[in-house]
Amino acid sequence: MRTTVNIDDDVLRAARHLAESKGQSLGQALSELARASLTRSEVGAVRNGVTLFPVNAEAAGSTLEEVNVLRDALE
Repeated sequence: MRTTVNIDDDVLRAARHLAESKGQSLGQALSELARASLTRSEVGAVRNGVTLFPVNAEAAGSTLEEVNVLRDALE
C-alpha cells in the first residue's frame, strides 16, 4: 500500500541504514519497525517487584564488577 508520511530526517537516515544492513527495502524496514512497535507489550514482566525491560539478544551484558564501579561512583 502506498501512502505519504512526513518522517524526521534522522529517523529516515536510521531507517535507510537499517534497511541496507538487512538487505531490505526502506518500506520493508519501516513496516517491520512499525509492526514491532505496535505489537510490543506496554508493560514489562515484573520480578520481585521490579519491572524487567526487554533486552536485545545481541546486546553486551554487564559484569558485577562494572555494576559495582558504577554504584560506587554514585555514592
